[in-house]
Amino acid sequence: MSNIDQSSSFTLGDRRVKRLGYGAMQLAGPGVFGPPRDHDTAIAVLRAAVAAGVDHIDTSDFYGPHVTNRLIREALHPYSDDLVIVTKIGARRGTDASWLPAFSREELIQAVHDNLRNLGLDVLDVVNLRIMLNPHHPTEGSIEAPLTILADLQRQGLIRHIGLSNVTAKQVAEGRRIAKIVCVQNQYNLAHRADDALIDELARDGIAYVPFFPLGGFTPLQSSTLSDVAARLGATPMQVALAWLLHRAPNILLIPGTSSIEHLQQNLAAAGLGLPDHEIAELDRIADASAD
Repeated sequence: MSNIDQSSSFTLGDRRVKRLGYGAMQLAGPGVFGPPRDHDTAIAVLRAAVAAGVDHIDTSDFYGPHVTNRLIREALHPYSDDLVIVTKIGARRGTDASWLPAFSREELIQAVHDNLRNLGLDVLDVVNLRIMLNPHHPTEGSIEAPLTILADLQRQGLIRHIGLSNVTAKQVAEGRRIAKIVCVQNQYNLAHRADDALIDELARDGIAYVPFFPLGGFTPLQSSTLSDVAARLGATPMQVALAWLLHRAPNILLIPGTSSIEHLQQNLAAAGLGLPDHEIAELDRIADASAD
């Protein structure tokens, strides 16, 4: 059994995927804008991920923009039958690399067609609607209008399944009244645990939760506790943070991103990292310390 197989699996739409996948965001240039620093390495990372058993890749056509989807197509098309590609819409990039809302009917329809074209697909497996009422964190407000448009595109056969990103629990509840939601993608990690109750609710209903920024993203976690636990286990802090997330709930699917084959291998090895109960208890206290 490979390390990644030890992560077990969970349902994503009508498919079961391994709980440790790959996020393509870091394949784009600095600030997720422009081409990759090393095109050939980006292609090699994608192929290495699939060769290692990854069957869930997360992407978006606004990464670059258009960069990561075209890399995925170049590296992996035609896709294996067991590969699930999840993309997201609802944002666009300004010429200054800013992140802007793109919620109009025309923008959402164009985004779906852009993803189809650049990925080389006839239908998208899963599309996450990224809510951009505030680009940096979930903010209350109705999501009915854009989600209804996405549900229409699903009925047209362009999308198999719908997910939500950057949303509150109230918005998830609203979304589930409009369409079947198969996953929620929000920021969540050892220190940022606002979604604890939501994760447990989704787990009871068989809905996947996909945390982004498992080590803090653009502002990495600064935790001596995490570093100490990692040192005791002979692992990296990232591996421990990923292993903790796998332990946290059975519906958590991970999509750590990297543009390095070495880091990819380290991330996938987290699936085989066991966390003793006393170490889990110590890691759990990181959230309490960050809230002080």
